[in-house]
Amino acid sequence: MNGKAIKKLEYNKMIDKLITLAGSGLGRELCAALLPSADINEITARQRETSDALSRIYRKGSLGFYGVHDIRASLKRLEIGSTLGTGELLHISSVLDAVLRIKAYGARDNDGNPGDSLDGMFTSLEPLSPLNNEIKRCIISEEEIADDASPALKNIRRSMKTANDRIHEQLNSMVSSSSFRTMLQENIITMRNGRYCLPVRQEYRSQFPGMIHDQSSSGSTIFVEPMAVVKLNNDLKELEIKEQEEVEKILADLSNQAGLETEKLDTDIKVIARLDFIFAKAALSRHMKGSEPLFNDKGIIAIKKGRHPLIDPKKVVPIDITLGKDFNLLVITGPNTGGKTVSLKTVGLFTLLGQAGLHIPAFDGSELAVFEEVYADIGDEQSIEQSLSTFSSHMTNTVSILEAADYKSLVLFDELGAGTDPTEGAALAMAILSNLHKRKVCTMATTHYSELKIYALSTEGVSNACCEFDIETLRPTYRLLIGIPGKSNAFAISSKLGLPDSIIDDAKNLIGKQDKSFEDLISDLEKNRVTIENERLEISKTRKEIEELRLKLDQKIEKTDKAKERIMAEAKEEARKILQEAKDFADRTIKNFNKWSAEGGFSKDMENERGALREKLSQTESSLALKGNKNVKKAPKPRDFKLGDSVHVLSLGLRGTVSSLPNAKGDLFVQMGILRSQVNISDLELIDEPVITGPNINRTGNGKIKISKTATINTELNLIGKTVDEALSILDKYLDDAYLSHLPKVTIIHGRGTGALKNAVHSHLKRTKYVKSYREGVFGEGGQGVTIVEFAQ
Repeated sequence: MNGKAIKKLEYNKMIDKLITLAGSGLGRELCAALLPSADINEITARQRETSDALSRIYRKGSLGFYGVHDIRASLKRLEIGSTLGTGELLHISSVLDAVLRIKAYGARDNDGNPGDSLDGMFTSLEPLSPLNNEIKRCIISEEEIADDASPALKNIRRSMKTANDRIHEQLNSMVSSSSFRTMLQENIITMRNGRYCLPVRQEYRSQFPGMIHDQSSSGSTIFVEPMAVVKLNNDLKELEIKEQEEVEKILADLSNQAGLETEKLDTDIKVIARLDFIFAKAALSRHMKGSEPLFNDKGIIAIKKGRHPLIDPKKVVPIDITLGKDFNLLVITGPNTGGKTVSLKTVGLFTLLGQAGLHIPAFDGSELAVFEEVYADIGDEQSIEQSLSTFSSHMTNTVSILEAADYKSLVLFDELGAGTDPTEGAALAMAILSNLHKRKVCTMATTHYSELKIYALSTEGVSNACCEFDIETLRPTYRLLIGIPGKSNAFAISSKLGLPDSIIDDAKNLIGKQDKSFEDLISDLEKNRVTIENERLEISKTRKEIEELRLKLDQKIEKTDKAKERIMAEAKEEARKILQEAKDFADRTIKNFNKWSAEGGFSKDMENERGALREKLSQTESSLALKGNKNVKKAPKPRDFKLGDSVHVLSLGLRGTVSSLPNAKGDLFVQMGILRSQVNISDLELIDEPVITGPNINRTGNGKIKISKTATINTELNLIGKTVDEALSILDKYLDDAYLSHLPKVTIIHGRGTGALKNAVHSHLKRTKYVKSYREGVFGEGGQGVTIVEFAQ
């Protein structure tokens, strides 16, 4: 891309923003060197990297690249066998810390997300933990090596401490000695030239034995190394030399270890720099709420709600721009400060950003074309030094653009043909645009010339556009309207600003009829457009309200359905519990009745039990009524009951058969198994039964044929494997159910065994009143292992 277009479209300002988002110097270098590409595959790959990094930021948060130093010079030194200093080795350690952190960030979670274009980079990072740990173990800071860096260094430093202690002990004894105290200027121990000394007064110079190393500026004090510590100081100096030699050995050893990993370190630093650069692009996209544009090589541009990234986000007005599909030349007209140049720059800057792999601040699905060159003639380029006027400078640029542009170029003109006679300028502008149009060059141009509006209206493949202007407020709305030519609105603006109407009328009379008719036509088009736009907005608003109401209704219905299902489920469960409790109570009552019948009957106990049963079932009825699950039926009348009708006794919760007709009070007798009781018709509910034909049917007294319960009760009961108590409990309930179901006979399977179970069954059958007879099975029925029971009918 040519540098002039990059500067005019302010691409470099976007790069400056990108640089501030990089975390390392190496990343900032890559950001500064970023230029647009013309290879669609490279562009797509760059965009994919940016999108993948942005996705990771939204998923995991930002990735920090702190602690990344430029170690490339150190790696070069390692390659030739040089020894690195403590600072350089610590920088390598810092880089390896960053590698470990970044690699952990890039590790794939078991979240089902597919891999992306960055996985390979994260995988290629090598933290080199053994080397990093060794550097940290040996080097505490740039000025300090750890005592444990080597056994020899530890011994040397121990000896140095011992020597230091002996020197201080000797000097302290001299300072505190009465014979030396008068000779000292101060009772302190100091160092001169790396050796321990005492400050001695000048007049005692000859009396104080030792080596003079320095004197004060006034000459009143000399710094003497006492003879008693000369040897100790010499020993300390030798130890310091040994310490330095050992430190150099340690650094050399660490450098050798790092030298074996230079290739991996070089890969690490390059990958980190690349990742820093990619995540800076993603951060820029998040900052400006950008999206990945689609790219094509057909010259088609379709920007949806594009916002110029250098304008305040609170003030910028999104614009929709299309170019290259139905037309490849767009002529934008309208008043000054209306947003024409911003629209021009938006298209150019978006093209440069997109081809550089950066997202654009526009809606998803925006489309850009890949251009090999972008040419822009924008702004005033007059030059006093070069004796160029505004027109001359623009024309110089235009000439160079016409020479270089082709069908793979995007050309942007701002105020084409301005700065000279309007008639000639309009003619030149029309000729230049016509030339580019014939050569199929994708072009956008802004202008005030009416001739260009007419040219766009009358030429195929060319379209008008305008920037909307509000006459009432005298302010532009900055909305770009494709397909509509713009007005300068000079008369309207002048009138609003107070120019007398007489002058405006005279000016209108000076305009040719053709020009006036054209302007009137544009005004009518604008009025119609505003009307249609308002209606469209109203329809859109109504549609949105309908959709919101529909959504609320759907949510309400869904909520109601869920509540209904929950309430029904709770009610059914509660009813099931109530009915089960009632059934268990009824079962216990029937057992008691059977027991009392077998023992000769106790009318008082039976009546009490019947009262308790009636009360329990009344409670059950009330509970079920509260749950709303009871079917409310019309109260029966006496004439509804006939002999043999099946009824449900509500107070007892039992099924029975009508055995007498109602009397004057509505009382009748109901046979419920072995129980025959007088019941009022208000406590009865008729049971409708389908009329069928078949073997398992019973005829009632009134000639009805009713379905038998034999369809649900098995004619055999297997008690094998049960204890006597278990078997009798099961047998008792089974006989009740079989009798109430009108089965003529049933088979009890008890097996031969010891005969205990068989005897218990026969004993129970003897005591059961509704058992007519029982016998052992014959050959083919099960023999002695079964008992055949017949019921009284």
